[in-house]
Amino acid sequence: MTTKNALHAESPKAAVFLDREESQLQFNRRVLAQAEDKRLPLLERLRYLCIVSNNLDEFFEVRVASLLAQGALHNDPALEATLGRISRECHALVKHQYDILNTEVLPQLRAKGVHLVRHTDRNEAQRAWVKQYFEQEVRPLLTPIGLDPAHPFPQVVNKSLNFIVSLSGKDAFGRGTAIAIVKAPRVLPRVIRLPDHLAKGGGASFCLLSSVIHSHIEDMFTGRDVIAYSQFRVTRDSDLWVDEDEVKNLRHALKGELQGRQFGTSVRLEVAKNCPPELSDFLLAQFCLDPSRLYAVDGPVNLVRLAELIDEVRQPALRFDPFIAGMPAKTANLSIFEQIRKHDILLHHPFQSFQTVIDFICVAASDPHVVAIKQTIYRTGMNSELMEALMTAARSGKEVTVIVELMARFDEEANINWADKLEQAGAQVVYGVVGLKTHAKAALVIRREPDGLQYYAHLGTGNYHLTTTRLYTDFGLLTANPKMGEDVNEVFIHLTSLTKPHKLNHLWLAPFALQAEIIKAIRNEARLAKSGRPGRIIVKINALVDESVVRALYAASADGVKIDLIVRGACILRPGVPGLSENIKVRSVIGRFLEHSRIYYFRNDLAHDVYLASADWMTRNLFRRVEVAFPVLDKALKRRVIAEGLNPYLKDNSNAWELDANGHYHRRKARGKQLEFSAQRHLMDLLGLKDGSNA
Repeated sequence: MTTKNALHAESPKAAVFLDREESQLQFNRRVLAQAEDKRLPLLERLRYLCIVSNNLDEFFEVRVASLLAQGALHNDPALEATLGRISRECHALVKHQYDILNTEVLPQLRAKGVHLVRHTDRNEAQRAWVKQYFEQEVRPLLTPIGLDPAHPFPQVVNKSLNFIVSLSGKDAFGRGTAIAIVKAPRVLPRVIRLPDHLAKGGGASFCLLSSVIHSHIEDMFTGRDVIAYSQFRVTRDSDLWVDEDEVKNLRHALKGELQGRQFGTSVRLEVAKNCPPELSDFLLAQFCLDPSRLYAVDGPVNLVRLAELIDEVRQPALRFDPFIAGMPAKTANLSIFEQIRKHDILLHHPFQSFQTVIDFICVAASDPHVVAIKQTIYRTGMNSELMEALMTAARSGKEVTVIVELMARFDEEANINWADKLEQAGAQVVYGVVGLKTHAKAALVIRREPDGLQYYAHLGTGNYHLTTTRLYTDFGLLTANPKMGEDVNEVFIHLTSLTKPHKLNHLWLAPFALQAEIIKAIRNEARLAKSGRPGRIIVKINALVDESVVRALYAASADGVKIDLIVRGACILRPGVPGLSENIKVRSVIGRFLEHSRIYYFRNDLAHDVYLASADWMTRNLFRRVEVAFPVLDKALKRRVIAEGLNPYLKDNSNAWELDANGHYHRRKARGKQLEFSAQRHLMDLLGLKDGSNA
């Protein structure tokens, strides 16, 4: 069946849009392909396997949980069909993941001297050491629970490691309790390094906590025979919900909800491949799950924890070569504020260091001429030099205002802790707008100078999180442009006062104007194309799922606009369909760093409008979050964004995947005499530190 006929064979909506969940799973297929890529170091291939597991955990905790909740409320055959497709794809993806682990990554690691040793493979000395470790470190922390009316099935924490054990005979009280549950303590490491003198062939040997418990599970049931056992892990609905119209203190309400997240509705059960059906059926019944939610895996039920092994191995050759980020050029003897006032500074992370941003805030915190600092916090991590600097500024008497997003998924606890500390230091802490997540990335320093108060702003596409700034690709802009500073200050006033913002000079702000401005810019390209002038759009984002924006892109394509979309993850737009999207190309780039920057480029009759943003083109970003898109006004910096953030990704034939009209991705490869080109490798060479100096 041809693509065109295939589209007509589906429902009208399906013909226009790709399935969002399927597209998200396709993204994980592309990440999984990295684990198969023989060009990559072995530990990095293992890391990609761990990333896929982490991604799938969140997919089940959020997306699948949401669909199951909808299904419980509505008898919708289309929703059931979607859940069925998701289940089939997830089962196939997980099987492929463990196949790569068992047939490629672990055997090749063994060949390099890195051994993950199972009980059956351990020699006498290793078994003796493991037994001693179990008796001294593990057994004292275990509490086996035999199930009977006085000991019902215990609460099982989300994503925790547990064991189900089938027992014969009678217990110490003469009763025939047949099932016991053993919880693995979370305080214990999941990957245990054996002493070097016990390692095979002079390499490094490890064993999993699950294997240690398996090996000695019979020792915990004296006088009983263990008939069968299996590790298991349950994934639960982890979306937090509070009635923001009812609660008087969102922070206090969230603290209570965080504990409840560990025991949300069950959505997935993972067991060992050799788990007897009677035990897996028993667990499915306990967690109220149907058999399609069961995943019997050939290995540990939580591959995410294998990241601990990656951290323990001491062979640099099995990892990516070290990379040292470059620093932007500085003018000698000028302070950070003098440099920004002289010209805007564009930062491209992680190829350029985030230290410049840290210095900006830290210098502002100690500068006696700085009177106020305002900053948004979405994700910042448990340890943050930036947060410490803000507290220092507040203690010194500066006006410090911090917009802390308490509902940043999976970072709620860290953000609550920072909110507490900031308030204790004297900062004004605000939690954004009720019902909207504050996802904008902005900091504003107000400094008293001879000619009056001067604004210095930092705007970015990524979080103020020191770890992710080394792992995610993002852009940041430091500017002293007065109109831009006025806009940023207006956004902060809007967030603290909850009043509608005044008309902004340069920024596009969600939820008020961002989608409208995006569609307006798309339609402007269409108008130019219809008049005979070139229409050109290039966009780099993480996800494209807003139907109104997609329809605008379709219309622009029909009018002759050439459109390139670089979309890392989910994309519902069908490219290359005659009469619908024949002028649109979609690609995704998966590499060493997580592609995270959002760039909107519109040719606009040679004006070359370039916007950087915190927002993807998703309905939630455009209408249910506070987001900011900001222009790059300096012509030289515009050229840099295009030359670094867009063109290399369109040229990439090493890590790029192209999307076809049927929703399938195909890896792009060098053809003929083409040289292999990696955008990320190019940027590392261009911007990274080389031989003690910038390249």
